[in-house]
Amino acid sequence: MASKKSDPSAEPVLLSGGNPQIPKGYGNEPVQAYIAAMPGWKSEVGRKLDTLIERAVPEVKKAVKWNSPFYGMEEGSWFLSFHCFTKYIKVTFFRGTSLDPMPAGKSKHEEVRYLDVYEGKLDTEQFTEWVKQASRLPGERL
Repeated sequence: MASKKSDPSAEPVLLSGGNPQIPKGYGNEPVQAYIAAMPGWKSEVGRKLDTLIERAVPEVKKAVKWNSPFYGMEEGSWFLSFHCFTKYIKVTFFRGTSLDPMPAGKSKHEEVRYLDVYEGKLDTEQFTEWVKQASRLPGERL
């Protein structure tokens, strides 16, 4: 029986809802691998989110953890992440209740708020403002 070795050139596996399975890693490279593996229109929106975050916070740190890109002001302390679902991308603001105005999506976690991004439905001005605000708040240690 042949052993199963991971092939770095193989296409990433898409998990439930089309979320790419990307190995945990720190820096831009794993985040770009995640974005490239996002299915359909979500890859373009993922690139847009990443670009908006970088423009709003040029010194941002990046990682992929739990098959999602994370963004923070220091490694290990995160203000935002996003994740693919079947019909939308869920952006998580870890201190979302401190943003003005608060993103609409409520969470069972007291301070977390969500932004569900559907195809063609990203308000780039509002998203950028939330990113700037979120980057100035204490990050979530994960």
